[in-house]
Amino acid sequence: MAVRRLLFASGLRYRVNVPVPGMPRRTIDIVFRKAKIAVFMDGCFWHGCPEHATQPRTNAEWWRVKLDRNMARDVETTEHLRAAGWEVLRFWEHEAPGDVALRVAAAVERRTAERTRGKNR
Repeated sequence: MAVRRLLFASGLRYRVNVPVPGMPRRTIDIVFRKAKIAVFMDGCFWHGCPEHATQPRTNAEWWRVKLDRNMARDVETTEHLRAAGWEVLRFWEHEAPGDVALRVAAAVERRTAERTRGKNR
């Protein structure tokens, strides 16, 4: 929410929780349709953050399989979107919202400029 507030305050408009085209039951956290940018805010536990991920002791094998599937699905989703011409930005939940918002805004500005230049040719 903090990242979204900062993006909105900076004048950027976006959609939230948008289904991934061609991939059922998967959603993109923040979408800039015209710039074709998909932003994912990945939770450290659920997506296997190298700094903060933990391994549950109870039902350890079940959780390992579950979390490994989550990470594999993230890779598959990213590859699918990139193949369709999208720029995919992934951030960890522990990253500073201000830094994330600046990086997203820069990507949107760059992609918008690229797409505008392409139309003017």
